[in-house]
Amino acid sequence: MSLKETLKENDYSIIASNGYHSFDNGIKPVIVPMCEDISFFKGLSVADKLIGKASAMLLCLSGVKEVYTPVLSKSGKEIFEKYGVSYEYDELAEYIINRKGDGMCPMELTVKDIDDPKEAFEALKRKLAL
Repeated sequence: MSLKETLKENDYSIIASNGYHSFDNGIKPVIVPMCEDISFFKGLSVADKLIGKASAMLLCLSGVKEVYTPVLSKSGKEIFEKYGVSYEYDELAEYIINRKGDGMCPMELTVKDIDDPKEAFEALKRKLAL
């Protein structure tokens, strides 16, 4: 079974080709293992149910090989293209919407004006108090 199928059938929020998976929402399933090992996703294939610029920057910093997501933001797509990461998506969104549905996701806002993945990693850790 592909990561894409496994993501959908098990209702995971993320699954990686090394067996890592999570049901947690937001960027925590990406950033938490990176706090232990910044190269956690190096060379891996990843399926994540929602990817915005924040997750895209983290995955690129970590060295991800390829990504599938049902929903990708335009700024996330630009990051994958900039860093040469192979990606597939079902729907391209203007931006990731917050949980209330009334604005931009706070993680996407945190990195909106950041171009460097290392700087984004530090800003997101501060935002999440990690």
